[in-house]
Amino acid sequence: MRGRGFVAAKMAGRGLAASSRRVTVKTRLVNLRKVGAKSSAMHLKYVEREGVTPTGERAQAYGAVTDEADTEEFLGRGLKDRHQFRFIVSAEDAAEFGDLKPFTRAFMARMERDLGTHLDWVAVDHFDTGHPHSHIVLRGKEQGGQNLVIARDYISHRMRSRASEIATEWLGPRTEREIEASLTREVTQERWTSLDAAIERESSAGFVDLGSVSWDPELPMSRSFMVGRLSTLARMGLAEERGPGIWSLSSDFPETLRSMGERGDIIRTMQRAMSEAREYRVFDPARETQPVTGRIIAKGLHGEMHAQGYLILDGLDGRAHYAALAVEVDIGSLPVGAIVEIRGAEIRAADRTIGALARDGIYRAEDHLRQLCEDGALARNAEAVVQAHVRRLEALRRDGLVDRLSDGVWKVPSDLPERGRKVDLKRLGGATVDIRCHLPIERQINAIGATWLDRELIKGSTEVPNTEFGSGIRQALKAREDFLETQGLARRVGTQVTLAPKLLATLRDREIAEQAARIEATTHLLHRPALDGIRVSGTYRESIQLTSGRFAMPAVK
Repeated sequence: MRGRGFVAAKMAGRGLAASSRRVTVKTRLVNLRKVGAKSSAMHLKYVEREGVTPTGERAQAYGAVTDEADTEEFLGRGLKDRHQFRFIVSAEDAAEFGDLKPFTRAFMARMERDLGTHLDWVAVDHFDTGHPHSHIVLRGKEQGGQNLVIARDYISHRMRSRASEIATEWLGPRTEREIEASLTREVTQERWTSLDAAIERESSAGFVDLGSVSWDPELPMSRSFMVGRLSTLARMGLAEERGPGIWSLSSDFPETLRSMGERGDIIRTMQRAMSEAREYRVFDPARETQPVTGRIIAKGLHGEMHAQGYLILDGLDGRAHYAALAVEVDIGSLPVGAIVEIRGAEIRAADRTIGALARDGIYRAEDHLRQLCEDGALARNAEAVVQAHVRRLEALRRDGLVDRLSDGVWKVPSDLPERGRKVDLKRLGGATVDIRCHLPIERQINAIGATWLDRELIKGSTEVPNTEFGSGIRQALKAREDFLETQGLARRVGTQVTLAPKLLATLRDREIAEQAARIEATTHLLHRPALDGIRVSGTYRESIQLTSGRFAMPAVK
């Protein structure tokens, strides 16, 4: 199936005149059945966030005929859609438009004519970067209710050329001076540029011969800019001059430049979020062996096109960390100011056990069960433990890591633990997060409940960075000691402070009792504490986030 827009894409060709206004269109097709409706709601909530308008206020979604689109209604219409399109449209000269709504509406109207169907969409304009741009969310349904399928060539080329046509019509063709200024900026940039795209087009088998390039007569200076760009790539180790006008290219130069551009965007995002100069690190879940603890100072969507979130942490190691999160992590549950720990995919204990029990690369469930039964402490849950390991092996089999030879018998590789970790990392797609305390440190000082500050006081040897955050931690720890003393949970003799036994449990029990009293008053239900070892069943009503952690609230008849 070719999809809508196939004819429009073929008739238009792929070339744009050198004087055409340049527009970037990024596209993502989202399978809603995989990511769920929650992904769409989170994406729209994020793009409508505060601080992206020219005045720094919260953004408002708009549509084809309204400046105030009802995003909940839009999401409701698409609740059963199979897929959804997300676009970011960024014109190089978008700042000259002022209001981006007319441009976006004209662009979507031309798409409707090309595709031959009504399009149901909402958009949000952002002005928080050097290049104003529009986020567009398009339902994956045609006017008649069928799934909207757009031709690959239309998405790859025609959308960009349509946007460029409109920008050129409205602002006029680029002058030679504007083209020269734009290319001059591109020569030294550490990201993918239009010059790189031209170099890639003219390359063959990893080489570029400038003597055989057909230069654009409208752009007489283009050869000098391409030579300048190749010289820059050579300094970056991505190209090498092999003879007069002949250059070899690194096989991965496009991917390298795109990665460098993404990293540069990340660093600029971190610089905007930080109030003081800091060493910046991008957390790599594939390489990090130790978790990083810190407070959340900013969060958002990684790349602004995905459901994958990111966090910027003010780390206890004195550095700022950017972490792209696992797809399953809900950034809405991670408040700015919270103390969290981020980590990569770790080797699973089950994989270690399977690897250790395998003999000549063969794991047998019956041998595992026999070993557990011989250990009196583990015999009670032996079957459940073995079944958990079998489920893990089934999951690894689907990933092609192990082979099932017969019931309960598996062939496993010698490096199963590490290979299992890599499979988990690929599935997660980013870092995982554990909340140490959802309250910022200043609110933890007088909190009734077990806080991160209490855990640090119990450790007794808290090392904090010589930063603004570190100074705040030192002051908060001292103030928390004073508060605990007023609560009878700490005793001071001179400069020595002794904490009460079972401090965390006492604080948690006090907080739960206080919260239970409030719930009893509002629901008129009698609170019964859940005791260790006692099974409780009932109707799940809600979860409650307390200082001591998140708790479930069932209603029991």
